[in-house]
Amino acid sequence: MSEAKRYTPRGRSVRDASAEPRRGDPFRPALEVLQGGRSEQPLRAGGRRSSRPAVADEPVIDLDEPDEPPAPPRRTAPPKRAQNTQKREKPPVRRVPADRRGQPVRKAQAKRAPVRKKQSRVAVPRLGRRTRLPKLAEPRRRLRLATVLCLAMFAAIGVRLVQLQLTDASAYAAEGLKDRLVHAVLPASRGAILDRNGKILVHSVETRYVAVDPTVVKDPEALADKLFAILDKYGVLRSDLVRKMTPHKAADGKTNVQFEYLVHQIDVADGDRIRAMHVGALKVDRDERREIPGYDLASNIIGYTSRPDLVGQMGIEKQYDSVLKGVDGLHTYEHGEGQLDVPQPYGYEELKPARPGSSVELTIDQDLQYSVQKALADRMEPLKADFASAIVLDAKTMEVMAMASYPSFAATGPGSTDLSLVKDQCTATVFDPGSIHKAIVMGAALQEGVITPSSTITVNSTVKKGDTTYTDHPPQKNGTQMTIPGILALSSNVGTIAVADRLGKDKLYEYQQKFGLGQRTGVGLPNESPGQLLPPNQWSGSSPGSIPIGNGVATTAMQMAAVYGAIANDGLYVQPTVVKKVIAPDGTVTKPAPQQTRRVLDPQVAQELRVMLEGVTTLDDATGKQAAIPGYRIAGKTGTSKLPQNGGYASGDVVSFIGMAPAEAPRYVIAVNAHVPGGAGGSVAAPAFKEMMALTLSTFGVTPTGTEPPKLTIYP
Repeated sequence: MSEAKRYTPRGRSVRDASAEPRRGDPFRPALEVLQGGRSEQPLRAGGRRSSRPAVADEPVIDLDEPDEPPAPPRRTAPPKRAQNTQKREKPPVRRVPADRRGQPVRKAQAKRAPVRKKQSRVAVPRLGRRTRLPKLAEPRRRLRLATVLCLAMFAAIGVRLVQLQLTDASAYAAEGLKDRLVHAVLPASRGAILDRNGKILVHSVETRYVAVDPTVVKDPEALADKLFAILDKYGVLRSDLVRKMTPHKAADGKTNVQFEYLVHQIDVADGDRIRAMHVGALKVDRDERREIPGYDLASNIIGYTSRPDLVGQMGIEKQYDSVLKGVDGLHTYEHGEGQLDVPQPYGYEELKPARPGSSVELTIDQDLQYSVQKALADRMEPLKADFASAIVLDAKTMEVMAMASYPSFAATGPGSTDLSLVKDQCTATVFDPGSIHKAIVMGAALQEGVITPSSTITVNSTVKKGDTTYTDHPPQKNGTQMTIPGILALSSNVGTIAVADRLGKDKLYEYQQKFGLGQRTGVGLPNESPGQLLPPNQWSGSSPGSIPIGNGVATTAMQMAAVYGAIANDGLYVQPTVVKKVIAPDGTVTKPAPQQTRRVLDPQVAQELRVMLEGVTTLDDATGKQAAIPGYRIAGKTGTSKLPQNGGYASGDVVSFIGMAPAEAPRYVIAVNAHVPGGAGGSVAAPAFKEMMALTLSTFGVTPTGTEPPKLTIYP
């Protein structure tokens, strides 16, 4: 047998193989691998087999260890790949590990090749075509990518840090400071209202309010008992305290109410008592209320404010609300948390002091106001008057010295009075002036030369205008001659209509406007009515009879008082005023706009008209004799009319008397009006005028001039 034939599949000759001890079939491992099985696990050094399982795709043939005793040859033919034997003799080679494709394994792979224990055979898929191995990762590429990402990240962080430190630093600092700032409002006290002598009519006093956080109240009933013992005198109900302190929802039904006022405007001492209870759910802080020493004194002028925000609702409080309320201050400071919740030393702090409201000084005299207001109430209450008013004017300056309304109300609590009566009857209520309007007709006729002080007028028993017949009370005989003072003294309707016919409706309307009818006087109070004046082109058939005697004209008491003020001031109309000046907190004085003036009558005409009006209080059977004051010359006029209501007239009568004293050199003008169930100006308003004028003359020390009254007659 040649050497080629004697060469075994394991690369050794038969001679070499026979020299080794037979320890099994030397072809078994290779055959098993080629057939898809597993070879026996090789032994490690020391004769131990490896515990690592053999990898099927990395068969290992150990050429250094002795073979196992050959096993009986298997009848199964070896694979075709195993039959390809070399015909030429090859030198003996050391067997090295090979992969499935028979390629040698690198040394590093060989070291990592697992050594398996003997296991059951596992089928290894036979390799057909050459399989493409996966591409190995490149570490350098991954490192470069990671480096770029890290550099980009650090660059972004750096840019953001620069932005925070340089660009946005001030904004973030300001935002942080904003969170640490407390803005404490410093309330500005409301200004006072003073009389002409600087006496306080109304002012503000510091008080306290009490509020609660219902969400932290543990026992509302017990806390209500403690508070009610202090707040009972302020009209607070215990049931209201319990209701407000019991946790409840807001109006939306979702959020819990965390702030609820319990009471406003309590005394400082009572507020301190509640604060001393140290109840965390309660808050006691500064409040303010308006205090009126005179209770209802001049309440129709002063008006009132809403509670608790003190916003003017009527009178001077409303008209001068922006002046009186002042400007709140603001204390802004930096604070900490917890026990450091106080202004921080050397921290941010800004103080804008509160600027108190200015005070308004009125033209009224407190003492005279009290006397007039009391006299009006004492006379009107027994008569069951629906309303009444009284106005005292300085005849030269037209300053309102006193202005009273009946019924009055407490300006600190107007809610107890009928809202329809909580107003100034002198400027807001309109009525037909009646016979007090006749002074306008006579003054215009004198100024236009239609009549003279010595003129006589033929007066009949009646006169018809349109569909209305007018008469006198008592009626005169037809063809009766009467003087102008007589017509005024007896308040003759027929005689006044006759004078108005001579004057003409256009001239009458002109003088009505000159005397200020149909327009607001601008006295200084809100809600003043302009009244109503009918132009001549709107007169009806009866208007030439009704308008001259004061029917069909709507006026206010202030408008008619200003008419007689112009007569007393020698025919110069001066706008009445109730505000004298405004005093700022620093003492700066600001006076209101100058009063409007206009010439209505010549001084001589005004003096002649005053003399005629004296007959109303001096002549026999005159309507105003009850207004006469011994020692003083009084000029004036009575009036009886109706109150317009819902397109008609209300029941009862509006009675009036407006006069001046001393008539020869008037110092004061007083107008009295009242709506009573029945009466006349001479019997109701004239006595009230007499009392008020006497008080006024006495208060200001006006002595009689000593001149004799004129000799007047009713009939020539």
